[in-house]
Amino acid sequence: MPVIVVRLLEGRTQDQKRQLTKIISEAVSRIADTPLDGVHVIFEDIPRSCWGRGGLLFSDRDPR
Repeated sequence: MPVIVVRLLEGRTQDQKRQLTKIISEAVSRIADTPLDGVHVIFEDIPRSCWGRGGLLFSDRDPR
């Protein structure tokens, strides 16, 4: 039972998460030779104020 944890900055849509879940699950199932329904994908949405890079929080950077 593979468990895949995906950490992303908050803001992805449900449709984006659906697409990621499908593609990740299919790839892991095929490569790890495990049943598709045994692959778990967990999304952790991280607030921009809780993630930094290069000495700055993403909330302090210019928005994309």
